[in-house]
Amino acid sequence: MTFRNLKLDSVLLDNVEREGFTEPTPIQSQTIPHIINQRDVIGCAQTGTGKTAAFALPIIQRLGVKTHTRYIRVLILTPTRELAAQIGDRFDAFTRNTPLKHTVIFGGVGQNPQVQAIQKGVDILVATPGRLLDLINQGIIKLNRLDIFVLDEADRMLDMGFIHDVKRIMKALPTQRQSLLFSATMPQEIADLSKRFLINPVRVEVTPQSSTVEKIDQSIYLVERTDKKKLLKHILKTQEFERVLVFTRTKHRANNLAKQLSKAHLPAEAIHGGKSQTARTRALKNFRSGKTSILVATDIAARGLDIESVTHVINFDLPNIPESYVHRIGRTARAGADGIAYSFCDADERPYLKDIEKLIQQRIEVNQDHPYVSEMPEPEPTPEKKQSSNSNSNGKSKSRNRRRRRNRNRNRNKSTQ
Repeated sequence: MTFRNLKLDSVLLDNVEREGFTEPTPIQSQTIPHIINQRDVIGCAQTGTGKTAAFALPIIQRLGVKTHTRYIRVLILTPTRELAAQIGDRFDAFTRNTPLKHTVIFGGVGQNPQVQAIQKGVDILVATPGRLLDLINQGIIKLNRLDIFVLDEADRMLDMGFIHDVKRIMKALPTQRQSLLFSATMPQEIADLSKRFLINPVRVEVTPQSSTVEKIDQSIYLVERTDKKKLLKHILKTQEFERVLVFTRTKHRANNLAKQLSKAHLPAEAIHGGKSQTARTRALKNFRSGKTSILVATDIAARGLDIESVTHVINFDLPNIPESYVHRIGRTARAGADGIAYSFCDADERPYLKDIEKLIQQRIEVNQDHPYVSEMPEPEPTPEKKQSSNSNSNGKSKSRNRRRRRNRNRNRNKSTQ
């Protein structure tokens, strides 16, 4: 199948070809026709599968490549500034040679330029929840004439504690609209939310929920906490790589680690929620261009980065939310490429490793070929799920535990990113 088979406008096809797209990914080929036909859609696919183009192309087709209005017809709500900016970049490319106007708004920067862009008239608005609510409350943004609403990275919205903001925004939307929801996983809270604002949706699921990209070579390094920095430097100095994304749990650790690597002649920059938008944009630009080959990030970047040729993802700290592991390592092996994911695990992180292996339903190979192997024994294989008459109640208990764990970590996520 090619994009021409999807009956896109010739202007769109030219823009797609200019961007180097040759044939649609599964999420694109299965989703685009439904959106063009004005159906509500739930798109569930892992990271790196082309979800942005899956909704951007049919939205532009629906709006018409020869028309422009001065009111907001499309709202795309996304959790992070980086992801909002990248969606904006896609619309830059796909709306070329059309009169359609779009803009991106997010917090962390002054609102005046964003307000001026909105007042000039836009068809498509890409926004993060906080800044959008601010401008709605100020009376600057009105969504009463909205045609299409897109909730992007819905599960990440939940993890970051934005779900109540999303519900408030939904109250400002007209009831007659097309609604699209895209998510890498489908936790129960998001499934319940979808029932409130989607009408008879088509569900497109191109990969198993919470699966990891098959082309990623995953391995675990058992190491003492005090030896993690030594191990990281050892790996970076002894292995070949192009771009390495290193994940830490806190912004303080990200800053410290980037400084330590740079002192060891391994140029690195940090990116997290405590950085100004200018600093974050500069760090991403340096990483994309190859000026900096190592980017140290907190989980705020796990969903917000779409960078080609990330050869390695290194979990310096294992995430305490197992779904975050899937999102982190999904930053490599994008667009069909191979990728490598290393995860450091100290004694205190063994429970996190167990949760991750349960989620992805596979045992991650332990790599002991390094000079900092922990003396702790290897973890026992994750036991198979037992079937019993209490399986239903056990499932409910596990669901409650996941909700408690998510609620417990929301404040930590906000404070550390």
